[in-house]
Amino acid sequence: MESIRKNLKLELMGIFLLNVFVFSVQHTTIPTYNWVSQKEAASQNFEVENWPDCTECSPGCRAISYPIFTKKILTVNGLFPGPVLRVHKGDRVTVNVENQGRYNVTVHWHGVKQPRNPWSDGPVYVTQCPIKPGASFSYDLIFSSEEGTIWWHAHSDWSRATVHGPIIVYPKNGTTYPFSQPDDEFPIVLASWFKGDVMEIIETALAGGGEPNKSDALTINGQPGDQYNCSKQGMYKIMFDYGKTYLLRLINSIMNEEMFFMVAQHNLTVVGADGAYIKPLETDFIFIAPGQTMDVLIKADQSPSHYYMAARAYAGVVYDNTTTTAIIQYNGNYTPPSTPAFPNLPDYNDTDATTIFTRQLKALASKDHPIDVPKTVDVQMFVTISVNTVPCDTNSSCNGPDGTSKLAASLNNISFVDPEVDLLQAYYRKLEGIYETNFPNMPATVFNYTADEFPDELLLPERATKVKVLKYNSTVEIVFQGTNLLNASENHPMHLHGYSFYLIAKGYGNFDNATDPDLYNLADPPEVNTVGVPKNGWAVIRFRADNPGVWFMHCHLERHASWGMDTVLIVKNGKTEATSMLPPPNYLNPC
Repeated sequence: MESIRKNLKLELMGIFLLNVFVFSVQHTTIPTYNWVSQKEAASQNFEVENWPDCTECSPGCRAISYPIFTKKILTVNGLFPGPVLRVHKGDRVTVNVENQGRYNVTVHWHGVKQPRNPWSDGPVYVTQCPIKPGASFSYDLIFSSEEGTIWWHAHSDWSRATVHGPIIVYPKNGTTYPFSQPDDEFPIVLASWFKGDVMEIIETALAGGGEPNKSDALTINGQPGDQYNCSKQGMYKIMFDYGKTYLLRLINSIMNEEMFFMVAQHNLTVVGADGAYIKPLETDFIFIAPGQTMDVLIKADQSPSHYYMAARAYAGVVYDNTTTTAIIQYNGNYTPPSTPAFPNLPDYNDTDATTIFTRQLKALASKDHPIDVPKTVDVQMFVTISVNTVPCDTNSSCNGPDGTSKLAASLNNISFVDPEVDLLQAYYRKLEGIYETNFPNMPATVFNYTADEFPDELLLPERATKVKVLKYNSTVEIVFQGTNLLNASENHPMHLHGYSFYLIAKGYGNFDNATDPDLYNLADPPEVNTVGVPKNGWAVIRFRADNPGVWFMHCHLERHASWGMDTVLIVKNGKTEATSMLPPPNYLNPC
């Protein structure tokens, strides 16, 4: 195989320096983008305003009558969000990461299936021990069937709040999009902004047992927009030429909120989700959960002017319900409006809007982009998703709902506990006592999952490191069932590493095994890596366990993952070398 090599440098402000080498399986050159190392940026401060009457302070704030304080954030090359990694379908990329920061870190390549290669998947204490300050690690990224927009982010504590960026997987050379070539493209990254240190925020919350602080603002490509009291400057802007078509590569990297997204007076056409194509969906708004990505076409067909692009949260519970904005500005000679047109976003609690949107997502399922939905199932799992409580660490009070408990979360009433050695090494080296293989296919207790009141004993989960073991090439169906324990039902974005899966059905209430399978779409369900399980509802996925390794499955609401709404699927090797895990790299970070 001819190797195509390029040196791309990334620096995370206080975190990493990346050198990327690309090996093209198509024997063709990939465009080179030089991400220049700027070591001086590692010591620069990110300026934000802090004045007493500003409750929604955010990046980009400016006010000459009040003092400025400085804050260091973890970024790539001083950028928030980080640089775009551009590859072609089937490429192979090595990323050498050097941790120059104060905290442990790992990086996950969200949506990269990594066939037979869990060693470079990234979740801390699942597939690797952390990269400690001053240490380094080489990630071997193997792209396979992904095509479209996916992303990368830190996967250790809450560092992904600022450590994230897009991955664009273009079609193989010699092939094209299944839609007309857009005139230009723009990554659109939705993110959270916290005035405080995000690592300290989650550490304090876990120690006290209560909710972590909500974000102080939401951002589009690093800027909050002008809807915040203390942010009147610093808004992301896109320039449009009338008559042209643009591809927006939308990524929800927000920590704890599902989002509505719109562009004023413009229709949107969704053509891809989570690195796979879908049947073109014309809509005036997007609903996108944390972890999800969408490829969206927009035509510049309105009168030349300025138009707001805006996003705000959908919330089963009110968390950060602020609105972030950017501007689409047409080129040309015209009188700009005093106020740009603003989109009529759905209300933050508009569940009907989320349902209507998600039910319209269908796989493209064409000759060039086929799907293969399992029609029979070898393994059936029914997994409840719950927020729970556990006793305080001592006899003293803590910040949970009743003052004597701490918030926790679980899958099938098992609240995941990080091991002391990463699970992949423990599995590969047959280390004993690190984890148990009895994660249940069903919750131990069957109850009315979406009721308003529950017995107290249902609130207490078992805290353990339990995994589910699957035979190679087995077909798997998982019913995710949301629960209303603690009256904390919410839309849960469940993400499975190492796989895309088919979302074959969604519904509300308790899943009915007798009638709800009649709703299954086995013809053209979307192939995704993250599914939003509806508030007080359920979702059903299917996939073939043909990627051997150790793969994390978790809620992508960061506070829920921190509380234990996680588990691990171990997929055993097949009978041949080609169906078995690759050997470990020469160097693995110690725990």
